[in-house]
Amino acid sequence: MAFPKFIGADSGGGSLRGMSDSVVVNVKPGSRKGPLVEVGDEGELTIYVRERAVDGKANDAVTRLLAAHLELPRSRVELISGATSRVKRFRVSR
Repeated sequence: MAFPKFIGADSGGGSLRGMSDSVVVNVKPGSRKGPLVEVGDEGELTIYVRERAVDGKANDAVTRLLAAHLELPRSRVELISGATSRVKRFRVSR
């Protein structure tokens, strides 16, 4: 499995969150191709989901799919920016 390029890492020094990284993904909501995660040549992620961008349904689907792709529980993947954008940033806690 190819892994995405992580943007940065927090040391967590005393934080309750522990280690975490940021992952930036491009999202294609309402896609017939989905659910699918494509990893580009340089580690960039494009996530295709069938759900439309209505009432947060696409965001929920992207979060579930990203967690499954990274083999992590969904509770460790948190949307931190881009709720209404096709480019989203997630915090991934290890």
